[in-house]
Amino acid sequence: MLVLASTSPYRRELLQRLRLPFECARPEVDETPLPGEEVAPLVRRLAAAKAGAVAAARPGDWVVGSDQAAELDGRILGKPGGREGAVAQLASMSGRVVRFHTGVCLHGPGGVFAAGDVTRVHFRTLARDEIERYVDAEQPFDCAGSFKCEGLGITLFEAIESHDPTGLVGLPLIALAGLLRKAGYALP
Repeated sequence: MLVLASTSPYRRELLQRLRLPFECARPEVDETPLPGEEVAPLVRRLAAAKAGAVAAARPGDWVVGSDQAAELDGRILGKPGGREGAVAQLASMSGRVVRFHTGVCLHGPGGVFAAGDVTRVHFRTLARDEIERYVDAEQPFDCAGSFKCEGLGITLFEAIESHDPTGLVGLPLIALAGLLRKAGYALP
């Protein structure tokens, strides 16, 4: 059985694109960054920890773990949690390039495979009223970076640079498909 170590509806919708049967399981993982931990190692560590936590309870299954964080000026931008946090995050990213790091790990009986991706999002210069209209319309409070690129959030950007556009949503399917092939899955 393939198991997604996540309860994120965004990751679940992405994994459904591969048309493989899977289940979802909540990973019990502390997502606190380690002292001095940089963003890329953080998301890879958390992806592996999520996959490993669920795999420990499901021997014989292949488990997918993923994590994402935004980086601006060397600091991590997490989920905003509410309206004011989202408005502040988007204001801080206005006219800037923000790096979104995504880690993915496949853990199972045949080994552990991992990959990572970086997406660079070029934000337009955003007026406060634009930001507030967007936040009120889409309420992206559970999204790193305070936007949903698969929705109205696309209007906030000048450009997106990525090897894997699904990485920005939280589960890099190009990388994951490669990991699944290593594990013996036939795709498509």
